[in-house]
Amino acid sequence: MFIIKQSKDLAGYLQKQRSAKKTIGFVPTMGALHEGHLSLIKKAGEECSIVVCSIFVNPTQFNDPKDFELYPQTLENDIYLLEKEACDVLFLPSVEEIYPSGITQTQVYELGYLESVLEGKYRPGHFQGVCKVVHRLVEIVRPNQLYIGQKDYQQCLVIKKLLTLIHSPAKIVICPTLRESNGLAMSSRNMRLSADEKQKAGGIFEALSYINKHVKAGPVKEIIEKAGNLLIQQELAADYVVIAREQDLQVIDVWDGQTKVIALIAAFMGNVRLIDNMILPLNFANYGN
Repeated sequence: MFIIKQSKDLAGYLQKQRSAKKTIGFVPTMGALHEGHLSLIKKAGEECSIVVCSIFVNPTQFNDPKDFELYPQTLENDIYLLEKEACDVLFLPSVEEIYPSGITQTQVYELGYLESVLEGKYRPGHFQGVCKVVHRLVEIVRPNQLYIGQKDYQQCLVIKKLLTLIHSPAKIVICPTLRESNGLAMSSRNMRLSADEKQKAGGIFEALSYINKHVKAGPVKEIIEKAGNLLIQQELAADYVVIAREQDLQVIDVWDGQTKVIALIAAFMGNVRLIDNMILPLNFANYGN
């Protein structure tokens, strides 16, 4: 695996691969890698000739400076895992490399409703920061396909919108969420949880599963309230529990039984904020970890 820190070096290497008619799969990460990330690397390797993974803890997408300071960094282990998974290139840029003109936001991305609801509402400025870093990374890597996990579903839709705004031909590939044995979605933030907190945080999956089991055409308020109570029982403090249209995350109060919908939850376990979702209705017979 090549480790490249300069964008000009990466661009030069990848241009040679494109000239050899090789396709490029790209997995952007902030490090602290886990099996969920590695599943993206594996998928990219199955579908593309060259797999590029980036590790960059992006300061512009943290609306809480303390959250940025506490974000786990495990670079030595990350490199080991990527080599084991046969990743071709690790792009490891500095802040100055990604933001040569500084991190002050200048360009504004027109994200519409996506920026005002759910994560957009609770983390103001977050998606502008996501767009800024992904725009820069896509310009450098120029991937054929971009691999992202479903756990960050709203971010998937934001990046899909971004690729349209910047006229990138890259295709976004949304991959299934991988889970711990208790259903907790794998996340780098899980490293900040104690064993007891991690077990209780499985209540998020329990709440989503309850919604999945009981959702039916008609008002959804009662189902949402009962799912919220399941979170409280596990000492989880919810920012939101909603059912929304899968295509654009318009939150719904009444389901017609036909529109494709998704349940989404954001909740704190202690000081750690966790997110998860489930496309409804989910057939658990076809659902694996």
